[in-house]
Amino acid sequence: MMGKGAKMYDEAAFVERAVRVAPSERQLAWQRMEFYAFIHFTVNTFTDKEWGDGTESPAVFDPSELDAEQWVASCKAAGMTGLILTCKHHDGFCLWPSAYTEHTVANSPWRSGEGDLVRETAEACRKAGLKFGVYVSPWDRHERSYGDSETYNRFFLNQLRELLTGYGELFCVWFDGACGEGPNGKRQVYDWDAYYALIRELQPGAVISVCGPDIRWCGNEAGHVRPSEWSVVPAHLQDNEKIGAKSQQTDDGTFASQINTDDEDLGSRDAAGDAEELIWYPAEVNTSIRPGWFYHASEDDQVKSLAELLHVYYGSVGGNACFLLNLPPDRRGLIHERDDARLRELGSTLKQVFAVNLASKAEPSASSTSEAKHAALRAIDGDAETYWRPGTEDEQASLTLTFASAVRFNRIVLREPIRHGQRIERFVVEYRMGDEWKTLYRGTVVGYQKIGLTDLVETDAVRLTIQQARSYPMLSALELYEAGTP
Repeated sequence: MMGKGAKMYDEAAFVERAVRVAPSERQLAWQRMEFYAFIHFTVNTFTDKEWGDGTESPAVFDPSELDAEQWVASCKAAGMTGLILTCKHHDGFCLWPSAYTEHTVANSPWRSGEGDLVRETAEACRKAGLKFGVYVSPWDRHERSYGDSETYNRFFLNQLRELLTGYGELFCVWFDGACGEGPNGKRQVYDWDAYYALIRELQPGAVISVCGPDIRWCGNEAGHVRPSEWSVVPAHLQDNEKIGAKSQQTDDGTFASQINTDDEDLGSRDAAGDAEELIWYPAEVNTSIRPGWFYHASEDDQVKSLAELLHVYYGSVGGNACFLLNLPPDRRGLIHERDDARLRELGSTLKQVFAVNLASKAEPSASSTSEAKHAALRAIDGDAETYWRPGTEDEQASLTLTFASAVRFNRIVLREPIRHGQRIERFVVEYRMGDEWKTLYRGTVVGYQKIGLTDLVETDAVRLTIQQARSYPMLSALELYEAGTP
């Protein structure tokens, strides 16, 4: 008998479909970035608001010491790989001198009206080796044509073209779904397909995030992550953030802390087994280093602790997602000293934790191997493109690492070669104590990366057993680290 809420589907057919779903090259490149920054900076920084209403004078935008290279230095110190700048937020103020509106930095006192913050930031990123991306809000509370859908969509495409052609290669174009009424009292209908087509034409390597076909939002702004984060999910999830009725309408603070637990499972056999279409649609976890997304002096003593940031890092980067951490520059145009210090502390800690991979010293063996090029050694050779694979009929398999002398560790890192899809559904890690094997860690999905946090153990042998997989499993990395107490 089927239980309440159980779904009727062909399990074998689902597995056959699911293992064929793999990332695009742009999605693969994005996933490897792991950890990068959001920079929220606009007129709101100077009006002490989270959302502007579009009536702000460009004259309020006048950072006294703005230094994009200082932003980038903070990002690099934290171990970040890229930066996304909020080029236009809902207030409509443009951080570049757009030819299509007067509501820009060209009419501000900053740099005597000759500045282009998008260009300064892009150049600072490239100089330091960070990738650069743009956030641009479709909701524009200043533009009079907003709500006249056809006219505004032309306006928005013109501005989007400026950003896509004027600032070099972009790794990401980040859209949110905030949507409201225009001066005419009508709700704007965004032409998402036209936006996407322009991005694909002009920046084919850029992922389109959140309100886009490449990267999905984790579902909250509180840093909460799912215990099992699948990249292979039902195709209808691509439309979730574009539904106007569900979009954020106000800046009352509740949206940022809201967590919906009814969608904790998006891609398991039960959750996705009866989906008409499956797609590769990985998750991004975004949160701010402070309570707000823009700088507020009243929050100087509310910078997230190292422990809080590590919790989100391990849950996101270590949970088959990427971590987008917001850093709001202050009114000087600088990352505040407290934020900068915390970022450097985070980067130093992560560098220390992952400095020495103990598994590289092990002698690996496997329950089975399909062929020599996929031998057990491939899981510890440090090459992301090689992998261990058991026999093609083995959905369950084990890999054992044996050490010449005992090692101590409390961090386990697993990776699948996601170029070939996501397969592992359930696993257990054990360590040997004398003649007994003791359970240390149980997990579900792996995907690009799983970081398991465990008690500190000392042992001369570790065994990974894959208990359930979609067809035969593949494993590109099994790593062990010892982390101190932060």
